[in-house]
Amino acid sequence: MAKILALDTSSDACSVALWNDGELTELLETTPRAHAKRCLPMVDSLLGDSGLRVGQLDALAFGRGPGSFTGLRIAAGIVQGLAFGADLPVAPVSTLEAMAFAWFKRQECTGQVVCLLDARMNEVYWAGYERSSDSVKEVYGEQVTPPEMVAAPTLGQKPAILGSGLVYLERLPSSLVENASVQEPEWAPRAAAMAEMAVSMFEAGRVVSAIEAQPIYLRDEVAWKKLPGR
Repeated sequence: MAKILALDTSSDACSVALWNDGELTELLETTPRAHAKRCLPMVDSLLGDSGLRVGQLDALAFGRGPGSFTGLRIAAGIVQGLAFGADLPVAPVSTLEAMAFAWFKRQECTGQVVCLLDARMNEVYWAGYERSSDSVKEVYGEQVTPPEMVAAPTLGQKPAILGSGLVYLERLPSSLVENASVQEPEWAPRAAAMAEMAVSMFEAGRVVSAIEAQPIYLRDEVAWKKLPGR
C-alpha cells in the first residue's frame, strides 16, 4: 500500500487527489487562470482532512502533459517544491493516458479510446489506447498534429473519442468520427486517475527525483523558439 498525492493543472480544471492506502479522495475546481492561486490551498485542505503531512507521503504525482503550457509549469513547480522539501520521489503521469485510464475504469469496458486535447494553433494533442488488464496499453503514441492527421484505431474497433480536441470535430477524419461509439468533449485529465496510476508506477520504481519532474509539452520547438538576435 502507499500514500500518494497527485495534482493536475493541465486544463481549465484544477484537481488534487490523495491515494491513502487504497482510499481515494479528490478536490476539483474549474478555475481557469487561477491554478497558481488555488492549487496549494487545495493540497493543504486535502492533506488536512486526511490528517497527513507531506512528509508522511510515499510519493507525489502530477499531470506532466501534454496540455496547457502555463498549467503544466504550475503543477511541475509545485510538485518539485514539495518533493524537494520532503525528499519524495515523483511519478510524472501522462494527461492523455490518465484520461483513458479514467474512462475504462468508469465504463468498465474494453475497446479503444482516442484522447484529444485542444492544443490551440489549429492542432490537437492526441494518443490512442486500449484496455490491458487493469491498466491501459498505448496504441498510438502521444503527438501534436492538425486534426486531420489523427489516426483511427484498427481492427474494426469503434473507439470512444474523448476530450477538448473535439472542438475540431468537423476536421477530424471521417473514418474516426463515423465509427466512434461515443464522443465526450468534456472528458478531461483528473488527478484522481493520476493518483491511482501512480501507485503502480511507484511500486515498479518508475519514479523520478524532484529535479527530473519536468513537463512534457510535445511542442518545445514552438513554445521556446528564440527571438532573432537572442
